[in-house]
Amino acid sequence: MKVVAIGADISSNDVSVSDSLVENIEKDIPKLFELGARKAALTNVTGDDVVITAFVEDDLLEAVNSGIVEILRNNAEDLGDVAGISENPDNAGEGISYAEANLEEGPFQDAIIMAFDTYGGESFVADVANSAIEAASGMKSVTGVSDKIGTRTDIPGVGYVSIDDTDDPVVVVSVNELEQIAVVASAMIGAALGNKNTYLVKRHTACNVLPGSVLVSVTALMNGNMIDLSIPFENKTRILG
Repeated sequence: MKVVAIGADISSNDVSVSDSLVENIEKDIPKLFELGARKAALTNVTGDDVVITAFVEDDLLEAVNSGIVEILRNNAEDLGDVAGISENPDNAGEGISYAEANLEEGPFQDAIIMAFDTYGGESFVADVANSAIEAASGMKSVTGVSDKIGTRTDIPGVGYVSIDDTDDPVVVVSVNELEQIAVVASAMIGAALGNKNTYLVKRHTACNVLPGSVLVSVTALMNGNMIDLSIPFENKTRILG
């Protein structure tokens, strides 16, 4: 099995996602179950970017990926990143972001999805995302980690996007032990926030930052149940008097 996450800027502006866009995408999520996805959700809404995540069998990966892109295309206020997809890698432009990781077979699957948005932070956002990937790699109970940013242009069932021009990355990590989700996610968040001008935000937060910044949102998708991890992380990191 795989966990896949596809992110795109399909908003009508450069700083936020409208409530109507969120509602319309969420209404279409059941279409992914018809294509064979075991679980699916609009997991991250970060600045002007949205991310749809799905748990899927390997042989249905291409169909579900295509279905996710179709939902993004059909609901787009502006085609934006969807327009950068190409069947020819040489013609690919700024496009959707893709992350994929292995999942353990079994009745329950859990994953951490980290999504990034930039406002003038395009030059270093890959370093931020890769810091999170490196933090999760090799940790206890981690089953799979998505490829490092800047190493993959192909999206199975969809086409190609440009490494150089795609600048709002997505990271997925699958975890096979429930209580380790907090440990792995905390390591990823800490690694990301150690980079300059990088800020953790709650789901569906506008890009209210000074130019030259990166926003990051973190969601846990646990057997289909979604938790915005910024909220417990904020509570956990309060300094007690």
